[in-house]
Amino acid sequence: MDDYGRLAQAFVGLADTLVADYDAVEVSQQLIESSMALLPIAAAGLLIGDVHGELHVLASSSEEIRLLELLQVQADAGPCLVAYRTGQPVLVEDLNLEPERWPAFAQQAAEYQYRSVSALPLRLRDERVGALNLFRTEVGDMSPTDVSVGQALADVATVGILHQRTLTHSHLISQQLQGALNSRVIIEQAKGVLAERGSIDMDRAFMLLRAHARKTQQRLADVALAVVNNADTSAILAPEQI
Repeated sequence: MDDYGRLAQAFVGLADTLVADYDAVEVSQQLIESSMALLPIAAAGLLIGDVHGELHVLASSSEEIRLLELLQVQADAGPCLVAYRTGQPVLVEDLNLEPERWPAFAQQAAEYQYRSVSALPLRLRDERVGALNLFRTEVGDMSPTDVSVGQALADVATVGILHQRTLTHSHLISQQLQGALNSRVIIEQAKGVLAERGSIDMDRAFMLLRAHARKTQQRLADVALAVVNNADTSAILAPEQI
């Protein structure tokens, strides 16, 4: 499949998730996967704002990126926070040039071998709901075309969230967003349970959890809650037992 075909497929995939009862966690993970497939990046993470405007990690391409994003939130400093608060892209071609700008973030990113980052806001006009971080192991900015593709993907996810706001009372939307964040906490707990039971890492645990949810046509959060509540996980961990 050529680049245009992959791009079209990514947008169709994102659009398919934007139904009346869409799963915000699934939309976010689809955004991460589309970014990884289409852009010259090594990793990606997504932060979303809660009802108070505080950012939380909603999706990531790996466990180390989830921890790196958490570090930004805890330190209240990093490119993703700037992109969210300003509504403007933050393109950092070399994190080593200004380590004092975000010292904790820059140090941890360097330990993970990430040299540059592009933080893109999830925004539509004056509305901002989060930010997408795109990491590279090479020094240098992404091309303007790649940045535009990344921003377009982020915009599709943003439209899905804001579209709900036009259909439903804003208080209910706030509850839905908060619910998505609460679901993420349950998912992280379920990953830990599966990792321990299957003697696997957290990334593999999440992949198996999500694959089982898709196979059984259940919401990811519902499967995670069952795992946390001590449900039988043999079917989820089956690929590890072959």
